[in-house]
Parts: sequence; C-alpha cells; structure tokens
Amino acid sequence: MKRAAIIIAVLGIAVWSFAQKGFAQSNDKPAAQNAPAAGQAAAGQAAAPAGKRPPQAKTQDEFAAYKAAAALTDPAAQEKAADDFATKFPESELRQLLYRAVVSSYQRANNAEKMLAMSQKLLTLDPDDPQALLGVAQVLAERTRDTDLDKDQRLAEARKDAQRALVTVDTDLPAGLTPERVDVFKGYVRSEAYEIMGTIDFNAKAWADAEGNLRKSIEAYPQEVDPIAVFRLSVALDMQSKYPEAMKYANQAVELTKEGTAAGKAARDEKDRLTQLTGGSSSPAPTPPKN
Repeated sequence: MKRAAIIIAVLGIAVWSFAQKGFAQSNDKPAAQNAPAAGQAAAGQAAAPAGKRPPQAKTQDEFAAYKAAAALTDPAAQEKAADDFATKFPESELRQLLYRAVVSSYQRANNAEKMLAMSQKLLTLDPDDPQALLGVAQVLAERTRDTDLDKDQRLAEARKDAQRALVTVDTDLPAGLTPERVDVFKGYVRSEAYEIMGTIDFNAKAWADAEGNLRKSIEAYPQEVDPIAVFRLSVALDMQSKYPEAMKYANQAVELTKEGTAAGKAARDEKDRLTQLTGGSSSPAPTPPKN
C-alpha cells in the first residue's frame, strides 16, 4: 500500500492543479487558441505529451460541480458524486479525473471489486489510461481462482491490460506532472505491470517467465520495492534450483516484511526452507553416501 500511496499522491497533485489551470485558461481564450497554452506547464513542470492537453471545464457551473465532487474523501461518496457529475455533464473532460480519484480511493481502501468496477468505467472514457489498465489487470491477476469458469479469459485480459499499460505510460501521461513526477509515475506503472505479469506466471508455475517479469518489476522502481514481488522472485529462483540468488531475495523479503504478518511469515518460511535445503550455504547440501 505504500507504493500505491505514493502514486495516489503524485496523481492527486497533478489532477487538482490542472483542473484549476484548465478552467482559468479556458475562460481567457477560445478553446482552439487555448489548447497549446494549456499543454505548457508552469516553470519547472513538464509539458503535456504530444497530442494531449489538460482537461478543461467549459463553464463555471461545471467547474464548481467538479470542485465539490473532488473535495470528497469517502470512496462511496466520491463514486456517487462522480456518477452524478457524469450524468449532469456527459461531455465533460473532467469526468476522467473524478473517476481516477475514485479508483485511487478504493485501492487505498483495499476494495478490490470496486476498484475493478471503477477502473473498467474509467476505461470506457479513456481506453488507454495506464492507471485504469493496471487497476483492472491487478484485480484480475490477484483475485482469479483455479475454480473460476472464466479463469483463462480473466488472466488473458489481465496480461493484455498490463502489456498495454507498458505502452500507454509513454503516451498517456497525466497532465501537470513535473519531470521528477513523470519518472516516478513511469517507474511505478512499469513496475506494477511487470509484477502483474510475473504474478500470473508465478501462479501458473511458469518459473522462468515469472523470474524475468519479477526482476523487471523490481528494477523498474527500485526506490520502493514491493516485498511480495521480492518473495515471489525468491520462490521462482528456488524452483529452478538457483539457490544463491533465491536466498538473496528471501533475505531481502524478510527485511522488507514484518514478523507476524502473512507476507512476513511467507518470507521467513521461504528463508527457512532454503536454509534447510542448502545446509546454510548457498548451494544444496551434499547427499550422504549410501552404506
């Protein structure tokens, strides 16, 4: 959740600043003249990607309604306000901003089903939104069970959306991000996308593929490593008899997790398994000679 909190904060700052700026500028100039100006950020900010411009309110009533909805913090209230806003202003460019905020709130609340539903709704407005693509992919990858009749379809959708996010993170950046926040956003999206694909491979016991994707996930955002990705990488290496590296990541997973938590127990169990398997060394213990 710490990783999610970082990206939620990054997006929240950008969303609010550009919604305000977009309305102020649209009041000053016609839309056609304003589009290039809106794409330029204030000093120290990154320009909007080519072909993109910040979302704008067209009227004072629309912007006032947006501000009221954006001020809410309860996820259910945010969802209702976003739906009401979309009904009242069905062509508004600010609808996506509100639904992104709802996705983030449900993610923070660990409400997977609502996060999935809101991400899917956001994709109907912007099919290339990286945050929404990850929201759908993450829930499908983590919540699909072997007993689900549509298991294959759900996992295929998760992988497709994660792969798509790796593409659109370079073309569909949220407006208003500074260069530093662009790097954070891209690193986070890439890390999450590779972790989702690594999770699918891990659950399918495709150990080599899981290893590759989980390595990429960790490398994409090393400043805030996900301990679950580290643990799964340790297991994937273990299952391929790559014991020295498996132990390295098991130790890291132990350092990143708290004892007494589910993740902490899994990491410590994996470390104990490797220790017993290798006799405390980085290679398997020798087989005793037969008498």
